Amino acid sequence: ALPPAPPRPPVAAGADEIDRVLDRGAFLSGRYLKVYEEILAVKAECGRARLKVIFETGELSTYDNIRRASWLGMLAGADFIKTSTGKVGVNATPANTLLMLEAVRDFRAQTGVQIGVKPAGGIRTSKDAVKFLVLVNETAGEDWLDNHWFRFGASSLLNDLLMQRQKLSTGRYSGPDYVTVD
Repeated sequence: ALPPAPPRPPVAAGADEIDRVLDRGAFLSGRYLKVYEEILAVKAECGRARLKVIFETGELSTYDNIRRASWLGMLAGADFIKTSTGKVGVNATPANTLLMLEAVRDFRAQTGVQIGVKPAGGIRTSKDAVKFLVLVNETAGEDWLDNHWFRFGASSLLNDLLMQRQKLSTGRYSGPDYVTVD
């Protein structure tokens, strides 16, 4: 029997978006050039695929670090910046998302390049989502109110949206058997 074929790189397999988690160890120890070069190397492999750099903002500890990571990611070629994988203690918050929105707004003002933002983790209800959408509109502007530039990463939000839709159409909320359990 022939050995299995090596896996195809994601872009060669048709991926249109690549995720890269920021090397927080290097970043937090001040090795910004290493972090920049790693993101740059991944961007070089992306071809036409968009690069999303994920920060784990809850582990970056300070607002200055979140702002610095945002700029570092954008300067290295990120097409999208994301708060978190959703798998750590602190994920998307209005405060850390605000910092990232200010960064993309200011980056576009200085370079003419628009970068997307994706808050992920902790956005569980439709009411939470509306708060973030207001934050986007008031901080970055209407241009970001499009899924090409702003997305939520929140599976529990989908559950709430489905229940809200059911409530609008029938007058009653769905039971837990009609949505996924996270």
